[in-house]
Amino acid sequence: MTSFPWTPEDLKQMKALGVDPGEASRQLELFRNPPPPAELVRPATVGDGIHHLTSAQKRQSLANYRKAALKGRFSKFVPASGAASRMFHLLMKFFQRDPFSEEDLKREVLEGWEESRQFLQFMDSLSRFAFFDELGKALSKRDLDLETLRREGRFQEILRALLLPEGLNYSQRPKGLIQFHGYPKEKRTPLEEHMVEGVQYVRDRSKRCRIHFTVSEEHAEACRSHFLTVREKYEKKYGVQFELDFSAQGSDTNTLAADKENQPFRDAEGRLVFRPAGHGALLENLNRLKGDLVYIKNIDNVTLEHRLETTVFWKKILGGHLAAVQESVFKALRKLHAKKVSLKTIGRLKKFAVGELGLGPGADFDGLSTARKIRRLKRLLDRPLRVCGVVPATGEPGGGPYWSKGPDGEVSLQIVEKAQMDLGMPGQLKIFEGSTYFNPVDLVCGLRDWRGRPFQLKKYRDPGAVFISSKTQGGRELKALELPGLWNGAMTHWITLFVEVSPETFNPVKTVFDLLKPAHQ
Repeated sequence: MTSFPWTPEDLKQMKALGVDPGEASRQLELFRNPPPPAELVRPATVGDGIHHLTSAQKRQSLANYRKAALKGRFSKFVPASGAASRMFHLLMKFFQRDPFSEEDLKREVLEGWEESRQFLQFMDSLSRFAFFDELGKALSKRDLDLETLRREGRFQEILRALLLPEGLNYSQRPKGLIQFHGYPKEKRTPLEEHMVEGVQYVRDRSKRCRIHFTVSEEHAEACRSHFLTVREKYEKKYGVQFELDFSAQGSDTNTLAADKENQPFRDAEGRLVFRPAGHGALLENLNRLKGDLVYIKNIDNVTLEHRLETTVFWKKILGGHLAAVQESVFKALRKLHAKKVSLKTIGRLKKFAVGELGLGPGADFDGLSTARKIRRLKRLLDRPLRVCGVVPATGEPGGGPYWSKGPDGEVSLQIVEKAQMDLGMPGQLKIFEGSTYFNPVDLVCGLRDWRGRPFQLKKYRDPGAVFISSKTQGGRELKALELPGLWNGAMTHWITLFVEVSPETFNPVKTVFDLLKPAHQ
């Protein structure tokens, strides 16, 4: 690949950001020659890529979990970088409208305007939101009364106090700091709910509970401050010690923007424009943890404490299943590194790799020499491992479990997003529509090798599995590049196992209206 002729000012800017000029050139080439879409082979189903665990297997997984937990092997990683702007998108649209009355909205509802119906539902349900009291206090500081405003239909005043910096600033707050849940004596944010949930399955023998949140730099101090405010309360209540820390998505992972001619996009001062590269950039944060067995779960997928039993049960099942499979992989690798490896052992380990792990040793495997078979199996098995919970699909946007063909022709289990697919290709739409399971981002990952050393995770991603989208800046259109998604291209070359879990474990809050669902009430 030819390096782009960057100017001295470009190179100085990249050095300040920590961006490698060679990587920037590679990104520019991806705009010019986008990678091919994912090639779906078939959906993963129960018995063909998805494990439906029996009662006996669940009991064994729980026993395996307990052993690993007491040794302090588990920790939790929560991607929590974004602001809640999308969560309040509909409300912001109504705030920015020309002045309107309640009668206007009711007329629009009769005319079939769904957004107006939703907005009236929000106003009618205000007292059911955990942030109701906080909103009332914000208005009272301006000598306004929430109930009076609602009764008089002065909805935009309410939205001003909810969404803007002069009030609660919820449109710009990190989602982890929004009051999601109301209890008789307290309100809780998602950050707190992840602490409470984490106590149930990442606590070790010495009562330590290790949780890591990724946050954006502008919200890092607010998140740390919130944790310090609530830490003593939860440590006292649950008898634990939290080892909770935060990291930001580094500027060195930002990606170059391009214009419509696939040239570097520049701002009004002629400087290069770099943009945050999506959750795939968090692979760096995960790598720096050097963790052992690490749960990954999104910040907005939480539920009320009294509803946690099912979630915790399946978290332990997934963790125990991972520990058992990982030990089987480590035993296989120890055999492959012995001084003598018999053909019978090679045959058994090939069967294990194919039948238990869904790995393809290659069509040429049987014709290889013994030494090359051993090397091939070592390469197949000596990789990071993840066990992913999947739930029956319910129409939620996101990825699903598929058998997918890589550029090398090998077929493997992957989480594939719709944005990675080309549904116009022959047969792809039928495969997509045949998928009956969904990825709720419910992972547990084995991040150390059979010798106990942390994997260098960047070695196992597909750097070409990027997302290209259209954005605007300063009224000009640009092309944005997202790095391979954390649970998509960033984990392409991991060993992947799918386990069916209960739909009760999946309770995301994508819009404010999701907080009215039973899991959050």
